[in-house]
Amino acid sequence: MKILGKTTLLAAVAALALSACSVEGGGSDAGEGGKYPSRPVEFTVPTEPGGSTDLVTRALAKNLEKPLGAQVPVVNKPGANGKIAGKDVFSSEPDGYRVAAMPQSLFAVGPLVLNDPDAIKLEDMTFIKGLAVEDYVMVVPSDSPIKSVEDLKKAGTIKYGTTGAGTGSQLSQALLLGLQKAKATAVPFDGGGPLLTAVLGHKVDVGAMHVAEAHEQIRAGKVRPLAVFAEKRLDSVSDVPTAKELGYDVVVDQRRFVAGPAGMPDEVRNKLASAIEKAVASPEYQKMLKDNYIGAWNADGAKVGERLRTSREKFKSMTQRLGINLSGQS
Repeated sequence: MKILGKTTLLAAVAALALSACSVEGGGSDAGEGGKYPSRPVEFTVPTEPGGSTDLVTRALAKNLEKPLGAQVPVVNKPGANGKIAGKDVFSSEPDGYRVAAMPQSLFAVGPLVLNDPDAIKLEDMTFIKGLAVEDYVMVVPSDSPIKSVEDLKKAGTIKYGTTGAGTGSQLSQALLLGLQKAKATAVPFDGGGPLLTAVLGHKVDVGAMHVAEAHEQIRAGKVRPLAVFAEKRLDSVSDVPTAKELGYDVVVDQRRFVAGPAGMPDEVRNKLASAIEKAVASPEYQKMLKDNYIGAWNADGAKVGERLRTSREKFKSMTQRLGINLSGQS
């Protein structure tokens, strides 16, 4: 029997120890020198299947797998304008394997409607990448006596439909009507589809929804667009003026971004951001945006966080100045 010398024995023990460390560290590769990703990266959508957030996220996931080098399954977890999904994802390990596509409105508009002590804080998230932007268009039935935004001031008490409390649809119209000092009552609906039906059925006088939700009926002449709440005119409805053009400084949109739990390692966040940038540049993804009248939001994580903070403060200041209580309208 061969007896190992002391030096040889110590070397063997050291090699075994290194091997054990390697095995134990294999499950926590994010931020600890291992290879990320080594398993699927789950994207959570905070809405039901079929909406624009779901559409954008699934197109992203499909085009993300190659540059990221991992499968990207999509999970729908609807409810509370994104809060349910966010609470679930942002309480998980910040290892880069669970992220969510979140709506700006939850953080910029929601706090103006509800003082929620359990709300998701900006500090709860690692901002990874801006994703998409959708603009709102204000429409009336085609046979409505309201022909322009100025006619709203002469129409008595306006019933304006929204896509829900705490949405850009509610905020944009409340601000415009507030600037007009018009008498108005908000009527919330569960999304753009039900709101469009209500406008067509004269259940409300006017409503604001995403351009994609109204575009078909605008082209068919069933509804008349009065204004868009964008910074500049939109190619998809280029003959429709912005509220700013008409003298009302109201710019409200819905932006979506990708975020993970706070504390995500920089190298993991950067890997995700780089892969997302490649995915959204793909012809297939770009075609999806164009076909659905959705704009790209190519912002890095820092700019996403800055946008959420400045938007919240801007909207809070405007509603306070105009004496608008969004919670009283919901």
